[in-house]
Amino acid sequence: MELLRTWLGHPEDIYNLLRFKMGGYRAVMPRIDPVRGWGCSWARPRADGGGHAVCIFYLVLRALDTIEDDMTISLDVKVPMLHEFHSYLYQPDWKYMESKEKDRQVLEDFPTISMEFRNLSKVYQDVISDICHKMGVGMAEFLEKKVDSQREWDKYCHYVAGLVGIGLSRLFSASELEDPIVGQDTELANSMGLFLQKTNIIRDYLEDQLEGREFWPREVWSRYAKKLSDLAKPENIDMAVQCLNELITNALHHVPDVLTYLSRLKNQSVFNFCAIPQVMAIATLAACYNNKQVFRGVVKIRKGQAVTLMMDATNIQAVKAIMYQYVEEIYQKIPSTDPSSNKTQQIIASIRTMSLPGGPMASRHHYSPIYLSCAMLLAALSWQYLSTISKAAEEYVQAGEN
Repeated sequence: MELLRTWLGHPEDIYNLLRFKMGGYRAVMPRIDPVRGWGCSWARPRADGGGHAVCIFYLVLRALDTIEDDMTISLDVKVPMLHEFHSYLYQPDWKYMESKEKDRQVLEDFPTISMEFRNLSKVYQDVISDICHKMGVGMAEFLEKKVDSQREWDKYCHYVAGLVGIGLSRLFSASELEDPIVGQDTELANSMGLFLQKTNIIRDYLEDQLEGREFWPREVWSRYAKKLSDLAKPENIDMAVQCLNELITNALHHVPDVLTYLSRLKNQSVFNFCAIPQVMAIATLAACYNNKQVFRGVVKIRKGQAVTLMMDATNIQAVKAIMYQYVEEIYQKIPSTDPSSNKTQQIIASIRTMSLPGGPMASRHHYSPIYLSCAMLLAALSWQYLSTISKAAEEYVQAGEN
């Protein structure tokens, strides 16, 4: 019944799930192009290997990230590995067989990945190697210290996500899928990564605490608790939510850059690839804002909601409409007593200015909620009826056989 109530409350989710299942995914999902056993390609590869380069970039960074995440590797081994990881791209036989991480296959099969890397054009190799080097050095730096200031929070997010945005943007431009400005404007590309990374860090507070990891900046949380772990205590929930709201407000400052970046994109596959994670992030922040559940469990957007976002975020006007919708949702939840309320209202006003609905709206408005609710209720009742008939028929057949 809970599932039914959710469906009736959000009938557009069911409509878009059906659209997605019946072929709508082809418009937004990448075409899978196996690379010697690895299935990954977000766009039709050009003759010069633009899509292929993005695939290899992903696998290389996945391997680097697996080393960073592996808590069984001692620091005296891990730090040199992170510093030198970019050089392993040019060593045909290098691999690492002692990882315990779930993604260890990328390390065990690294010779395959590095061979594909060396087959890329030099312009792509230079981008991937450069980003890999900078990221490894940054990861090593934060292995041995915690995130204290908001400036250091930005710096950490730059190393682990902003550099990804910068690297991808340089690849988009190098492949001529996008204009040179996309790869040259590193500030906007960096913001794309920071918005996603900060959203993940905010959402994953409890999971990181249970794993012994801390990524919330001390400069912020120390104003609300003596220890970061204290925010999870029931008696501190009000202060915890205020801390949460301040960090969400910080993350929202990247949205104007995100919209400017997306407005420059010309290639449809690149746009989908970049826009979908950003609208997922704003929806996640809206779900987390002023939500005590962040400190008690996992806050996730609904599957149907995620599919709706994927289906809708295919042009800049639709993305602006989505951003407008979710910042309005946050605005409606701002407590008058929240210490960050003025700053939250200010950044939302800026986002509103950039996102005012004016272009074509998203497809989720094509059918009225009442119509869809009735349709879903009828479908649910029909399903229950058919299930009952099927069960009765099965029991009748079994009785006849006996």
